[in-house]
Amino acid sequence: MELVQVLAGVALCSGLSPSQLASLAAISHREVYNTDAVIFNQNDPGDKMFLITGGQVEIRLNNGSGGNHATIYLGQGQIFGEMALLDQGSRSASVLAIEEQTELYVIDADAFVNLCQQDTAIGYIMMRNMALDLSFKLRHKNLDPSASL
Repeated sequence: MELVQVLAGVALCSGLSPSQLASLAAISHREVYNTDAVIFNQNDPGDKMFLITGGQVEIRLNNGSGGNHATIYLGQGQIFGEMALLDQGSRSASVLAIEEQTELYVIDADAFVNLCQQDTAIGYIMMRNMALDLSFKLRHKNLDPSASL
């Protein structure tokens, strides 16, 4: 499946036109990871967003006493690291590939900012979608304090 079609099915890209999706695809590059490969570690600088186009990843959170526990598994069509597009802050968790040939498309935060300067509608639409997602997660967290974001 073509990357533009994959992006069209991603909630973060909802509302983008085909040409805007093509612009986003143009600033993406492909990376492939094998089982147990670390994509990034908790507290690493956040400078990229990732879209899974094949395989699965595991998001692990340091529990504060030196151990890690799995918080969530993500697969094809899902994204992670999107907060890097907002604040380029430190990573809040570690991410590992858990299948051979886990395929990701990567969007660099600086390239994304440049794209948004060229087409402000892309930035508006994606940031609005991100805000809606964060709002949903916060509401869910407030309803169930034991739920993880």
